Amino acid sequence: MLKIKSISKTFNPGTVNEKKALDQVSLELSDGDFATIVGSNGAGKSTLFNAITGTFYVDEGQIILDGENITYQREHIRSKVIGHLFQDPLKGTAPHMTIEENLALAYLRASTGKHAYFSRISNKEKQKFKEQLSLLDMGLEDRMKQPVGLLSGGQRQALTLLMATMVTPKILLLDEHTAALDPATAAKVLELTKTIIEERKITCLMVTHNMHQALELGNRTLMMDFGRIVFDVQGEERSRLTIDDLLKQFQICAGKQMDNDRILLSK
Repeated sequence: MLKIKSISKTFNPGTVNEKKALDQVSLELSDGDFATIVGSNGAGKSTLFNAITGTFYVDEGQIILDGENITYQREHIRSKVIGHLFQDPLKGTAPHMTIEENLALAYLRASTGKHAYFSRISNKEKQKFKEQLSLLDMGLEDRMKQPVGLLSGGQRQALTLLMATMVTPKILLLDEHTAALDPATAAKVLELTKTIIEERKITCLMVTHNMHQALELGNRTLMMDFGRIVFDVQGEERSRLTIDDLLKQFQICAGKQMDNDRILLSK
């Protein structure tokens, strides 16, 4: 489903602020893979996501999604087939629009119709929105005419997840999407995430600072450092790993100890 071939990206080249954010990164994800990514701040995790979504073009290498070379495809075109959730719950929704309007916008954005952005939402589709909202178990199906800005952070993040997967994306990118939520709400959104991914067999990349999640969620774990993937494990080998094993592997592959407090405290 996703094939990344030796992509690199340097910001502010030739200046004192030059930073190589991605360094010859290669990665292949099969259809239905669910991979977690861990790494210190500045390791390149979010930069990798932004390269995939088209926030910027890479300096070299290729990004191929479902057999199509999207390396230089414009961001709004990619957004039709790529779901993306951020750490900040406020980023995924339009606060002054109603819940129904946000869902309609997400639904039409992912439509392949030439004039989808100017289409009307039928009563049948509105009923579908209501049914999907009820799955969140947050009572939002009864508040469809309310502005999204009135919702809590957890409600907005759950809504964003629904919007990103309403039309099943080719790949779903989760950038610490529960980190800003309180523990109870984070657990609920995470459980909802797992259910949606498993039921629809969505290919997914998820950034996390929680070492338990890194080993327990999905079928594959990646570790990044200084713009490189330094460790990639799956299958039986992954099932045998403990958190301490994972940290030791990072030290061996990266040549240093993990120094991120949030990751270490999650042990």
